[in-house]
Amino acid sequence: MKRLTTLYILLFFAICTQTATAQTKDDDHDLAKKLANPIANLISVPFQNNMDFGIGEFNGTRNTVNIQPVIPFKISDKVNLITRMVLPVVHQENITGLNNIETGTGDMVLSGFFSPSNSKKGLTWGIGPAILLPSASNEFLGTGKFGAGPTFVALKQQNAFTYGLLVNQIWSFAGSGTTDVNQFFLQPFLSYNWKSGAGASAVFEMTHDWNHQSTVLWFTPSINGVTSLGKQKVQLSVGPRFNLAAPTAHKSRYGFRASVSFIFPK
Repeated sequence: MKRLTTLYILLFFAICTQTATAQTKDDDHDLAKKLANPIANLISVPFQNNMDFGIGEFNGTRNTVNIQPVIPFKISDKVNLITRMVLPVVHQENITGLNNIETGTGDMVLSGFFSPSNSKKGLTWGIGPAILLPSASNEFLGTGKFGAGPTFVALKQQNAFTYGLLVNQIWSFAGSGTTDVNQFFLQPFLSYNWKSGAGASAVFEMTHDWNHQSTVLWFTPSINGVTSLGKQKVQLSVGPRFNLAAPTAHKSRYGFRASVSFIFPK
């Protein structure tokens, strides 16, 4: 964990340096604005790492790497299908019990957004299905359930700002898990991008479990920057995580998020 914390600090300074020294580049600015749009017509492969500390009665820690590829498909001249996958890879200690350690994959969520090819006055939206797959390699890291439901995203890009929200609702319908899934997810987001390709963002992530009437709410501000690793375009991002609400047994005292997104412009 100390090595990961050091990596977060180095990434923070790398982004600050890139923000301060980068010259104005229209292509980086355009890529940054597209990445601020969850349903942009752009192939990207983000790896998002979340470190959370002080969880529950045993002062547990959890590290979650979310693998989140986004692949768009052209359905017609007017409609695109934007597919998104989220697969968590988790390592946690002292969460399920003192000295207990679990490592493995969590449940996968696949989403597909049917979206107009062209936005109107910066406003765009997408709607489609969200599918829950029981891909967890450990019973403590997943639900053991197949699930499905609707998902929707709407946003507006105005000058340097992007703001909007993403929602989904998933109900389980099959699987070996003993507890049904009835879960609502809400993600409002706001970002600002400079012409250098650097930016700042703020994201709320709320998950509500209707079966247990419990809510988990995170707030994550971050800074980011688009740069190049050789010929490969990437976006780097880093920031703290604040667990504003959660059941006592699962609440984290503090956390950090860092991510790298590999970008494949058309």
